[in-house]
Amino acid sequence: MGLFSLSTSASLSFCNLSPNPRNPTLHHFGFLSTTFASPLRTSSSSVYVQRACSIGRRRLVGRRVSCSLLKVEEDINDEACELVSGIELSVGEGEDSINAHLFKAVKNNNGTGILLLSDIFGFEDSSTREFAYRVACNGYNVLLPDLFRGDPWTKDRPKILFDEWIVKQEPQRVAKDIATSAKWMVDEFLAVGISKKLGLVGFCFGGGKVIDVLARDQGAYFGIGVSFYGTRMDLTVASDIKVPVLFISGDNDPLCPVNVLENIEKSIGRGSRLVTFKGRGHGFAHRPQSAEEDEDAEKAFTIMRNWLNDGLVALTE
Repeated sequence: MGLFSLSTSASLSFCNLSPNPRNPTLHHFGFLSTTFASPLRTSSSSVYVQRACSIGRRRLVGRRVSCSLLKVEEDINDEACELVSGIELSVGEGEDSINAHLFKAVKNNNGTGILLLSDIFGFEDSSTREFAYRVACNGYNVLLPDLFRGDPWTKDRPKILFDEWIVKQEPQRVAKDIATSAKWMVDEFLAVGISKKLGLVGFCFGGGKVIDVLARDQGAYFGIGVSFYGTRMDLTVASDIKVPVLFISGDNDPLCPVNVLENIEKSIGRGSRLVTFKGRGHGFAHRPQSAEEDEDAEKAFTIMRNWLNDGLVALTE
């Protein structure tokens, strides 16, 4: 598929996709403002999604969806759903093309892109997609790529097979897919006359990749980063990073030791920040397992939201 082609064979499980009745070939970011719409430059088979309905999301004690225009409690309504649209698409060309989900703020779009790198459970995992939705709900355009080419780790696999599986996730291939995703976002924004840096956010596996990606990027595409309890982080490349990074983790996470994060934060400098949550283990911010973890997850989300706003949105206002 071409750079701007959408995969119409599958749809997001939590929303109904519908073409725009006025113009089915609007650009993916055609509603960055409420009046702007530019034509799609290549494919005519794309689906434009006006709204996301019937959001199937897991319910945790105390969970709420925080949006910039309104706050919605458990009784999510159509007005809240219309704040974000979701589509499944393909980025890249030929053998280099990869699947991704794109979540876009509709009513309050701030014209800023976020590339979200998933944990080992992949881009179709409900917890990760819920998080992507919530980020988009705060005004962003969030691209969530399939880092594992259709082969994420699944909870029903024997743990003894994990090392064999992770070896198959070849670092150079993953790095190339991330670079393809970032370039796609930059090109999409340039096509509608917007030139600004992206934000990079990752969890666990993706949180570790945040360090590698930003070290290679050298400030070309990304203006800020957020790493949630990153794993397999390379301390040797941290000093190459040219933008500030926010680290969020629990102090009881054996997969992401606090002392390692402290060293990386210090190596990067540039206003980077480390926030740790007492007693929390791995994955608490996007996979809370209790009311207490859910409360800290909300705090972590707010910290991230303010970090992104101050580092990406406020600078361009």
